[in-house]
Amino acid sequence: MKKLFLVILFIISCLQFTFAQPTNIVDEIIAVIGKEIITRSDLEDEFYIYMSQAKDVNDEEEVREMIFEQMVRQKLYVHQAQLDSIEFTDAEVDSRVNYQLNYWLSQVGGNAKILEDAYHKSIEEIKKDMHDVVKNQMITERIQQNITENVTITPSEVKKFFDKIPYDSLPMIQPAYEFGHIVKMPPVSEEEIAAIKDRLNEFRERIMRGEKMSMLARLYSDDPGSAPDGGELGFVERGTLYPEFEAVAFNLKSGEVSQIVQTKAGYHIIQMIERRGDKINVAHILLQPKPSADEQVKAIEWLDSVRTAIIDEKMDFSAAALKFSDDMNKNSGGWVVNPYNNSYKFEKEAIDASTFATISKLIPGEYSQPVAYVNEDGKMAYRIIYLKNKVAAHRPNLREDYDLIKGAALEEKKQKLINDWILEKVTVTNIKINENYSKYSFVKEWGIAQ
Repeated sequence: MKKLFLVILFIISCLQFTFAQPTNIVDEIIAVIGKEIITRSDLEDEFYIYMSQAKDVNDEEEVREMIFEQMVRQKLYVHQAQLDSIEFTDAEVDSRVNYQLNYWLSQVGGNAKILEDAYHKSIEEIKKDMHDVVKNQMITERIQQNITENVTITPSEVKKFFDKIPYDSLPMIQPAYEFGHIVKMPPVSEEEIAAIKDRLNEFRERIMRGEKMSMLARLYSDDPGSAPDGGELGFVERGTLYPEFEAVAFNLKSGEVSQIVQTKAGYHIIQMIERRGDKINVAHILLQPKPSADEQVKAIEWLDSVRTAIIDEKMDFSAAALKFSDDMNKNSGGWVVNPYNNSYKFEKEAIDASTFATISKLIPGEYSQPVAYVNEDGKMAYRIIYLKNKVAAHRPNLREDYDLIKGAALEEKKQKLINDWILEKVTVTNIKINENYSKYSFVKEWGIAQ
């Protein structure tokens, strides 16, 4: 539930959907930037979205000014993109939209209905809302990249940046962990697979005799994302689900139940609920074969022998992971990557409870005993975890946090270059601001004529 909440907040902040306003707004143009315009309703939409997420806002007008400035900046980027003939095709934008949407769907178990229920919109409507927002994001990224592509920073500049920050103003960095694992996937017997198929065939026959797929999915499906919704996945298009699953699902007729389909996640039967153009809504029952108790014991004993060999022979962890692990992380030395920031550092909130229960008992350089593990496809496995580093809560310093500080210093340098670019462009661009908004400080600082 916590993961879903974080994903929902992230999507809101990225997509900036237009929600219904609590009051009616008399619309008017409040800014003109070249051929681009900003209306009062545009600003109030963005303000309402921000306020729906913000806490403890002391000055609402200050927030409105901040949002207005960002909107003017983005319109200036769009205007400049037109002058520079920077264009993105609908196919390029749709590709980015699909990538973002597929990522968010993966974070909620591929269940489109969760997102549709959260926003009271269909996936098709969500994608339509995303199009212009994503296109403007792409334009902004391209313009800013062009401005800052040659910016570099030296160690002396990093130190100068850090030294000018008052100690009391440095944010506290939360405890962070870096860890890797070596995974053993116990094999599943042919007898277990046969039993799984027999159960699915039985379910299929019961559905054909009139029982509800939804009831059987709630009772028996191993998919935690869709089982509570009767196995229903919501409307999706091609490229969202496992290829083997899609190859069957998109060829079903309304109400038809598929034969057994095998994917990385396990074995499924699928029922077509509804088709809308190129999108389908299907329900499924997933059963995942489980290794026998004997195979699980063997996996634990095997990992224990690997752990002993590493410790006794002082084998490098990454070399051991590459040699022994069944996990795809073996090719990156066994290190586990934080999907929220694409680094090897995890704060506690980004670590699932079972993993944290293990690593919280380790000291850096120590290996855990073999522990149970469920991988990304929901399959049962075992692993040993190696805690490489644990950084206690602290204020940033150049020794432990140089890369973090360097990134902040480089970003400040880039932002200054962007701000200088803005000041230059406002002098040669037709910009008009409604007199009711000319009081904002950025309007005066930029020297925008009324």
